[in-house]
Amino acid sequence: MKTIDLNCDLGESFGAYTIGDDAHVIPFITSANVACGWHGGDPLVMTETFSRCKAAGVSVGAHPGFPDLLGFGRRNLAVSPEEAKAYVQYQVSAARGMAEAQGIKLRHVKLHGALYNMAGADYKLAVAICQGIAAMDQSLVFLALSGSEMVRAARDVGLPVAQEIFADRAYEPDGRLVARSKPGAMIHNEDEAVRRVVGMVCDGTVEAITGEKISIQADSICVHGDGPKALAFVERIRIALAEASIHFKAL
Repeated sequence: MKTIDLNCDLGESFGAYTIGDDAHVIPFITSANVACGWHGGDPLVMTETFSRCKAAGVSVGAHPGFPDLLGFGRRNLAVSPEEAKAYVQYQVSAARGMAEAQGIKLRHVKLHGALYNMAGADYKLAVAICQGIAAMDQSLVFLALSGSEMVRAARDVGLPVAQEIFADRAYEPDGRLVARSKPGAMIHNEDEAVRRVVGMVCDGTVEAITGEKISIQADSICVHGDGPKALAFVERIRIALAEASIHFKAL
């Protein structure tokens, strides 16, 4: 029986601002990456998100990013590996405490935005972050871009790792995500998104933005919670993969 995790970045609303449709998305996913207050989220939103996930039986993880609320954590910041390690430990600590206050355990960590992309390409940065997570809890699963330096770093550090694919992002020929600033970076068409996910999960391949087929490892599928098609994507992905005899299971 082949299984897959379906994750979504959630809890990114803050103050008077609502981002995403968390309440409707949560019932369709198996894992939630909960923002820790730096790129999005706030204490009340974190509490509400963990509570909703607990009620729905959804596994939860921390979603740390850069301290860049105005840029939603999607702008590269110049940080040393030691700074990035401390940034992640600080945010994971907050998420773990808030989750435990709701009577649930933090299961994984997934970096957000620019920090995710930078660690995916920078081995030293990824190692420092993995070491920081392992020092806190060696059972936390590191959710990382398939085939990236984050995967290699986690394995070298001895941290459990799951390789992630994206339903709503295009890929470069080397397996990196196409930068959001480039045309075609985001997948908006539901049929195309579902077709690509089925191919990645069932065949282990995806078409790069250049048109060539590349290999990919799929342990978990990500849908961005702030995307306008998030709910439609998770609903249709579940249906399509169930029809392909793929079962859903949290990390």
